Amino acid sequence: MGFETGMVLTAEGTVYQATQNARQSLEYGTNIVGGVTPGRDGQHLGLPVLPSVRAVSGTTSLSTYCVHSGLENLYGLSIQAKEKLRPDASAVYVAAGNAAPAIEEAIEAEIPLIVAVAEHIPLHDMLRVTILSRYRTVFRADFVKVQSMLRSQSRSRLVGANSPGMISAVGKCRLGFHPLPTFQPGCVAIAAKSGTLSYETVASTTRSGLGQSLVIGIGGDPLPGTDFVDALKVFERDDDTKGIILVGEIGGRAEEDAAGWIKDYHRRNQDPKPIMALVAGIQAPVGRVMGHAGALIGAGENSARSKVKALEDAGVVITNHPSKFGDGMKRLLGGHVDQKRCMHTLRRPVFLSQRDTHTSQQRHIYIQETRSNKMLQDLGVPIAEDEDPRGRDYFLTITYDRSNYSPCIITSYSIGGESAQNHAKSHSLGLDKRVDAAVFSCIAAELKCRRESFDSLTKILSSMMQIFFDKDGFELSARLSRNIQGVLAVARSSFKFDDAALRSGKRQDDIQKMRDMGNEINEEVEAEKDGIVYIKLGGEGSIGTLVNGAGLAMNTVDAIADMGGKCANFLDTGGKATSETVKSSFRIVLKDPRVKTVFVNIFGGLTLCDMIAEGIMLAYKDLGITVPVVVRLRGTNEEIGQKMIAESGLSLHAFDDFDEAAEKVVELAGKAS
Repeated sequence: MGFETGMVLTAEGTVYQATQNARQSLEYGTNIVGGVTPGRDGQHLGLPVLPSVRAVSGTTSLSTYCVHSGLENLYGLSIQAKEKLRPDASAVYVAAGNAAPAIEEAIEAEIPLIVAVAEHIPLHDMLRVTILSRYRTVFRADFVKVQSMLRSQSRSRLVGANSPGMISAVGKCRLGFHPLPTFQPGCVAIAAKSGTLSYETVASTTRSGLGQSLVIGIGGDPLPGTDFVDALKVFERDDDTKGIILVGEIGGRAEEDAAGWIKDYHRRNQDPKPIMALVAGIQAPVGRVMGHAGALIGAGENSARSKVKALEDAGVVITNHPSKFGDGMKRLLGGHVDQKRCMHTLRRPVFLSQRDTHTSQQRHIYIQETRSNKMLQDLGVPIAEDEDPRGRDYFLTITYDRSNYSPCIITSYSIGGESAQNHAKSHSLGLDKRVDAAVFSCIAAELKCRRESFDSLTKILSSMMQIFFDKDGFELSARLSRNIQGVLAVARSSFKFDDAALRSGKRQDDIQKMRDMGNEINEEVEAEKDGIVYIKLGGEGSIGTLVNGAGLAMNTVDAIADMGGKCANFLDTGGKATSETVKSSFRIVLKDPRVKTVFVNIFGGLTLCDMIAEGIMLAYKDLGITVPVVVRLRGTNEEIGQKMIAESGLSLHAFDDFDEAAEKVVELAGKAS
């Protein structure tokens, strides 16, 4: 395996984190053969480190130069590194703004397996990368051990981005930042969108004595390089894998696609491997991005409830919390309980209605309609001032197709108040930003536009496409109507843009300035400044939550609802939380007068439990907390963190088991109401 790192200045101004990760992986047993660091030619951790990329075969260098904190650096696992080190895999530890070029270089170098951990890679950068990786790759399922996976391949498979990585507990090979003491060689394969939920799942299967064979972090981005079906194909043929666990969440169709594959798998096999699953985000409010950029129900996508039903219909055993996976899988593998019947022995998710009237979009930039209309007007698009009341409404949305890994146009129309979903059609777009006249004609025909409206429809579509590509659009929607003169014009518009383009890519500053801050919740904006994702939930919820990881935060809200409790918020401290971040999280949560108790639920990977404990004690000291606080610390440095809490002298309720902690939270909230 080869590791890849750019000399990026972190908040501490060092490459300490990447070095520590490589050292831990070496100690675990990973065969790291070397790395690439800009401008260096020597050794690090006793391994060769190669410098910048040379021109290859007389062509220009494949590397990408970029500037970070005033330093000019060079990123990429180079052709030179490939030729000298002969790696089977590359772990890309490069900051989000430069991760896409680094991944592209690894693909160009034909590294068989590439794992990318960075979060907040701009969506349009990943559109380019995922298409490059998917159309140049063959994922050979007969090579199932990480250390030998795809050894004979000449092309690449991308895992991630926004992935905790992947790990072979049997083969002792790690590409990522997993809490290693939690893992144990065994027989259960795990594929998960969420890092923290995958750690919970690993801990559960370790406690049950089953252990893990292979764990793949698919990642929470909307366009992952590897999906559930890819992972299932590997797990099916892996002799060390006896049971399979999938950990999904809202957004996309990956879970439904997996359900379809599983149905076929059951038809093909008389003795299939048992499969369990969890889908986070049952209680997620409609229209909100729940931490992960991909954790959003997009246009034409189904809810978590629909994902659960699809998996159940395929014969998958559903549970509501990852701590139940170990015992549930142990029963299935024991052969004493039929798989389809076993689902009724596990706690089923409770479906409550969570609607949110706010339009703010964490991880997206939402602009006022007057500004989106102005952008269209500047390109010559007419804005409707009067509408023909007898005409039909037309709907256009330009977004991305998660299944086809491409931008797309979604069209529909409505007559007499009927649902526009009845006529919805999707058309994939290429990255060349061009659509030929035949496609426009097809769209016009599907919308049943009059001939005299064709030119105005073409103008509106081409203008929206220009804005989408030039300004890093996420989802641009417009309702069209025909004016008295018979010309199509924009009656309403709603534009959302990818804020990672500014956050990581340092572009689209003009869009950021258009952000509609007046339509956002003050606490959510305040949290964002501290790197915290906070979403205020509707209703009478009285339980404040403070969690690390978007998937775990969603599932915490879900599981508490199953126990009869109601949460006031969703809060993800972020993977790089500090003690000050924890204190800020308490301050924001406690601003909500509905909150009568706080639940701190941590499963640390990158997040350190002792740092969380320090933040809790700091919050008690500086904020004067008066409501009851329940704390559950698991993962990296959990023993140190638990000891700090126990010796703090604070009136905290500390637990190791999730169910016990959640039940206590619900009890305390009930007493306070």
